[in-house]
Amino acid sequence: MRFPTIKQLRYFLALTETGHFGRAAQSCFVSQSAFSSAIAELEEQLGTQLVDRTNRRVTITAIGQQIAVQARLVVRDVETLVELAQGERDPLEGDLRLGVIPTIAPFMLPAALPRLRREFPKLSLLLAEEQTERIYGRLMDGELDAILLALPWAMRGVEVEEMFRDRFCLAYRDGTERVDPDNYRFNRLDAESVLLLEDGHCLRDHAIAACRIRNTQKVRPFAASSLLTLVEMVDADLGITFLPEMARDSALLRNTRVRLASMTERSYRTIGLAWRSGSQRSEEFRMLARFLTDNR
Repeated sequence: MRFPTIKQLRYFLALTETGHFGRAAQSCFVSQSAFSSAIAELEEQLGTQLVDRTNRRVTITAIGQQIAVQARLVVRDVETLVELAQGERDPLEGDLRLGVIPTIAPFMLPAALPRLRREFPKLSLLLAEEQTERIYGRLMDGELDAILLALPWAMRGVEVEEMFRDRFCLAYRDGTERVDPDNYRFNRLDAESVLLLEDGHCLRDHAIAACRIRNTQKVRPFAASSLLTLVEMVDADLGITFLPEMARDSALLRNTRVRLASMTERSYRTIGLAWRSGSQRSEEFRMLARFLTDNR
């Protein structure tokens, strides 16, 4: 009996994630012809069709979807085996695949990464910036080693190292008549004067909870798709919003009239690092969390 190789399984998983032979091959750093041959060989070895290639579309068959689930588990187990074998190496060496959410990455990483490279020159940090749900899924699928995110967020099967509290600030355009930043009261805001990110961004949920946004009539129905859009809307005086303290001196606010005013100490989100439960690199990840906290 011939067994699939780890490389073949990784290729197949890349195909299930991208749904496109060309993009999957590119993500695996091989030519499309070599990638297609590897998938065909995998199907021949398993004796089943994993991919339906009709009508110029790539569709994973029903059995292919079941095999993809098992393939993720196999790849994850092999990675755990490698972690165990490398347990004697120095911490923060080699590859470390880190997922980061968009409302943390542009604020923390520019200052922390150069210092991390100087302190740990043998570390190869590979970054993926996506929304929380996506990086959590990739963590549990074995695609990422750890994720840097904002808490609270419902997760299972992970260990979490809470790092620090990131307070929310009132964000407004300088000179606006929508709010008095020195005497801010939520109940004094006009209807549809609060701007938020669209659903799917944890910053929206954390802002609603931490800043006690209970009256939805004060929230503008049109939501921003990104932090950049949100800041531009505030800069145009379309409303006010709530941004994390870590954004205060960032490039995001540079060359804008957006100003930040501190809020109560009860209005905050918690920044944390999470990884799969039982990882052999748990102490290494805790070290990374402490380093990022100290060098933010």
